[in-house]
Amino acid sequence: MSERSDRTVGTTGLSADGDRVDRATETFVAHRNLLFTVAYEMLGSAADAEDVLQETWLRWVGVDPDTVRDQRAYLVRITTRQALGRLRSLRRRKETYVGPWLPEPLLTAPDVAEDVELAEGVSMAMLLVLETLTPTERAVFVLREVFALEYDEIAEAVGKNPVTVRQIAHRARSHVAVRRPRGTVSQAENRVALLAFRRAVETGDLQSLLDLLAPDVVFLSDGGGVVQAALSPVVGADLVTDLLTVGLGRIAGSASLQSAQVNGHPALIIRIGGEIEGVLAVRTEDSMITGLYFVRNPEKLSRVEQETALRR
Repeated sequence: MSERSDRTVGTTGLSADGDRVDRATETFVAHRNLLFTVAYEMLGSAADAEDVLQETWLRWVGVDPDTVRDQRAYLVRITTRQALGRLRSLRRRKETYVGPWLPEPLLTAPDVAEDVELAEGVSMAMLLVLETLTPTERAVFVLREVFALEYDEIAEAVGKNPVTVRQIAHRARSHVAVRRPRGTVSQAENRVALLAFRRAVETGDLQSLLDLLAPDVVFLSDGGGVVQAALSPVVGADLVTDLLTVGLGRIAGSASLQSAQVNGHPALIIRIGGEIEGVLAVRTEDSMITGLYFVRNPEKLSRVEQETALRR
């Protein structure tokens, strides 16, 4: 073959490769928000979810998209497998984490709140419940309950047979059912609770907030050993009242509070001197506050300045 022919074949091959990568890129971008949501719900960490997406892309770009019948399912499968590996290593990191670990908060668009199943799935309260599942149980629960995948698809994603996956799903559902908030989480009740918190900061009147605390309320604060935070859960209305009385007294007059949609639910972004001090989310049941979640770790606050798109 002549040198000219060699160049022609080489150019044709590069062009074909370029076309394949372009098609792969177009498909990946089209499903990126979905894949991020899958990874985030499995990990509770946006930073780790982004790493999973990078690993997913590197594997996907080596595949000819034309040979994949269901590209969405294929990408979800790759993402799930990568997230499972990341979740196991993340669990080891959490064993040495300083103080309570809370999910990384995400500023979300109003459409997330309108999708009840998605909003519940990414809520702080639910992500903490999912932390009590094994990695495989969590993957199966998320893919089945939030994304409504068929058992055959989930089986391929987690490397189990469909019968086993059904058993895992049943076990995970039972586990979550006894730990999740009773009934549908009320956006309105959450707003009332946060309004009382805001009023307490701005006026110094804590009573309306304290009246909303359930007897078994739990306060969790995540400083990650970087900033000051309670090193263990504060449980019970009396102890939480004492903590809030002292804490709110310190920031009264110096803090500005911004209402926002975080993880599909109402939350407060707290700033002091223009800098984000933390994000406060709540869990309510029967109009009472049963959980207060305060994320202060600076490494977890980068996603509350700009909305993150989540999709099912």
